[in-house]
Amino acid sequence: MAIATTSAADPGTTRRGGNPWVGFAARRLARFALSIALLVTATFWMIHLVPGDPARAALGATASAELVEHKRAELHLDEPLHEQFAIYLGGLVRGDLGSSQVTGLPVGTVIGDRLPATVTLAAVAFLLVVVVAVPGGMAAGQATWRRWRPASELAFSGTTSALSAVPDFLLGVALVYVFAIAVPVLPVAGRGGPDSYVLPVIALAAGPIGLMLRIVRAETVRVLQQDFVRTARGKRLPGRRVFLRHVLPSVVTPTLTLSGLILSGLLAGTVLVETLFAWPGLGSSLTRSVLDRDYPLVQGLALVFGTGVLLINLTVDLVISIVDPRTTLRDG
Repeated sequence: MAIATTSAADPGTTRRGGNPWVGFAARRLARFALSIALLVTATFWMIHLVPGDPARAALGATASAELVEHKRAELHLDEPLHEQFAIYLGGLVRGDLGSSQVTGLPVGTVIGDRLPATVTLAAVAFLLVVVVAVPGGMAAGQATWRRWRPASELAFSGTTSALSAVPDFLLGVALVYVFAIAVPVLPVAGRGGPDSYVLPVIALAAGPIGLMLRIVRAETVRVLQQDFVRTARGKRLPGRRVFLRHVLPSVVTPTLTLSGLILSGLLAGTVLVETLFAWPGLGSSLTRSVLDRDYPLVQGLALVFGTGVLLINLTVDLVISIVDPRTTLRDG
């Protein structure tokens, strides 16, 4: 009688004998659905936790009582909370996020018009982070892992710590001062040609570059000290081959995980950076809608930002499961 055995190293089997990919996909999709449900609930209650009357806040202190009552009826604020929540969910199902209280435009139209600018800005910043930090961190790890160059290690740690410690909006203010007042060579407001991306992208990417440089270097040093790397060196394999075939694959998985967190942070960071550089994206719209107390637009933008972060995390999980299925399926 043949007895089926399950190997812990085989990602294609489980202790129950089922397909682990089905279970992995089900768990990830269930987690994503639960997160979306919590996000939708949070965006609804966010408005109702704000002190004061949203209708009065939107119309101003001088608006007549009749106008305020009309606005309250328009926003369904006189209905019980559970009915307001049902109306909100029904609108989401139909793709109706309401209309801006300030411009009267549908929230979906505002988001559709401004989403490309934010996605482009975050994507360019993320590309810069990866291009600079991944090879830079690995080169730094290769150069300093034996601790033969303490001065270089100290300079690297000091520079990357400073980069990651400076808030993006403070760096943006410094960039505006230098390139708008001291040496006016780059545009500091609006979205135009390629040169208009330079300052917002630097302000957005500088901190994540410092953080990823440190993480990639530390991971590279850790891998270089592993026994399998020492064994490969003991076989007198060429250094480039050892690095590409043994070190690089082991650094990829934590780098991908960190990349997902950084991309989520870049998306959130666009709120302040877009406002500072008058970038016509979702971030600047969110800031303005909060100041105007334009609650339907605030709800829609918060929902888009939250969904974007959740989609990024889900994509990173799927990519890691493909790159490193053994660890992912065991832990997931």
